[in-house]
Amino acid sequence: MDPAALPAPLPDLVLWRGDGCHLCDDARDLVDSLLHERIAAGLRAPVLVERRIADDPAVERALFEVIPVLEMEGRRLPLALRAGAVRAFLGEVLDARAGAGTGAESVERGP
Repeated sequence: MDPAALPAPLPDLVLWRGDGCHLCDDARDLVDSLLHERIAAGLRAPVLVERRIADDPAVERALFEVIPVLEMEGRRLPLALRAGAVRAFLGEVLDARAGAGTGAESVERGP
């Protein structure tokens, strides 16, 4: 196979979380499940990377009240707790890369 024909690697999907945040644990489990769902459907899925908001004071100020937050390619989904919203976010961000965005309305642009 021609290496130029291979798809570009996906950027990481970041889950911004707080220490001791049970909702963040729930969000991680939900996102893991939805990423496996995408793979089972033959769709590409990024690597999930967890980051602590406490490690960056600016991020902590911006996201403290809306964690868990998913971020990918400058787009953010605050309060990432509902399967439908997370699925729409993943579809919009990932499928838009292939030219087939889904129009999820819950997506915010990061700073």
